[in-house]
Amino acid sequence: MANVAEFDRYMAHLCEGLVYSARNQSLLEYCSGLMLPIQRKSVEPLAAHADPLNVPAKHQALHHFVANARWSDRVLLERIREYVEPHLGLEHGTYWIIDDTAHPKCGRHSVGVARQYCGRLGKQDNCQVAVSLSLATAEGSVPVDYQLYLPEAWATDAKRRRKAKVPQTVAFATKSQIALEQIRAAQQRGLPQGIVLADAGYGRDTAFREALDELGLTYAVGVSSIVTVWAPGTGPLPTAPSAGRGRPPTRLRRAPGHEPVSVKELAFAVKRSAWQKVAWREGTNKILSSRFARVRVRVAHRDYLRTKLREEQWLLIEWPVKEAEPTKYWLSNLPADTTLSDMVNTAKMRWRIEQDYHELKQEFGLSHYEGRGWTGFHHHATLCIAAYGFLTAQRLKHASKKNSGRPTALALPEDYKPRGSRPSATSRAGLDSHAAPSPQHRARASVETMPVLRIGARVTQYN
Repeated sequence: MANVAEFDRYMAHLCEGLVYSARNQSLLEYCSGLMLPIQRKSVEPLAAHADPLNVPAKHQALHHFVANARWSDRVLLERIREYVEPHLGLEHGTYWIIDDTAHPKCGRHSVGVARQYCGRLGKQDNCQVAVSLSLATAEGSVPVDYQLYLPEAWATDAKRRRKAKVPQTVAFATKSQIALEQIRAAQQRGLPQGIVLADAGYGRDTAFREALDELGLTYAVGVSSIVTVWAPGTGPLPTAPSAGRGRPPTRLRRAPGHEPVSVKELAFAVKRSAWQKVAWREGTNKILSSRFARVRVRVAHRDYLRTKLREEQWLLIEWPVKEAEPTKYWLSNLPADTTLSDMVNTAKMRWRIEQDYHELKQEFGLSHYEGRGWTGFHHHATLCIAAYGFLTAQRLKHASKKNSGRPTALALPEDYKPRGSRPSATSRAGLDSHAAPSPQHRARASVETMPVLRIGARVTQYN
């Protein structure tokens, strides 16, 4: 069982970022509730477990804290990072992982909700999408920035913006643009610099990759099979000779029979001897491995508008033996002498963010917030990350992948009923979905969580 005193110290550390001490108790109760084994982690069930005898008053206090109170998400995320970072083992390799996650949502009034791709459902559906930046190593990771993506229909809808209290400074930005702003902010804050990792949703954006180059960052990002490159030993034609009148030509050229190819076409042309089997980490039941090849290429995207050649970089290709064609592609500006094994290990490190989101959603209620406003959406996410950050630090500190127990939830009064229930409704402990299920009937998550602390033994006041 984790040391409750350590949790107290962690909460005290976070409270220093709230400015007003009157908010400290709400921070403690909200984060404590997020670590309880209860099915629903929206504001009302958290209030019910924080103070079962005074739920309406506690609900009002926690709702104000998460939905309206003006404390800084950026400041609190920075304090979370300060606590977790010493345990990550940055000296063995550091990564900045960019990703986005979707939260299915009904209706059209919750901030940022729209029909867009939802990874959780695997299709287009009504959802909110947030972009994040995580600081990661081979040992662990923690999100250090998290921002809602505001679709253009929302960004230009003054009425909905006003109702959801979207800040006036927030304008429409693509996910790639949001990610770049997060990266620039991380550099300005002095975050330990890491290799940038992202999936093809970001990596296929040439402007995104070129911005990373301009920022002096190394990257290994996924790209789609249709991205075009110049095969090894080829490139765009030099500028045409001057005709002797007018301005001399300055742009690179293409010509029939002298054109770039897609990365998929290039993969099929790679010699059989270039493919190697590489293992990158231990999975749940076996060592993960696949077949890879790599070639040096120049990206061809609109280079006929350029006056200078792009630098060569690596194209990494994964083609599992039993597949009819390659399954994944990455572009990377890792040094030319990087080994294939190191390159594969780097590209595959993006699994860390998938693990983060799995636990943040399954164990800490990241998708459970029921409010509609901009502030509440971000505050709830920050508090979920705070709870997860403590778990991550404890795991790393005690070198533990799994843990055997869970925190204990306070029992609710037998006559307690959630807001909106009929007068004759059965008490929450019987039927309400917010009640903590019995150990015999509780659904098991695929990844067990660490017993971070036992709630209910006492509540510490931070003043």
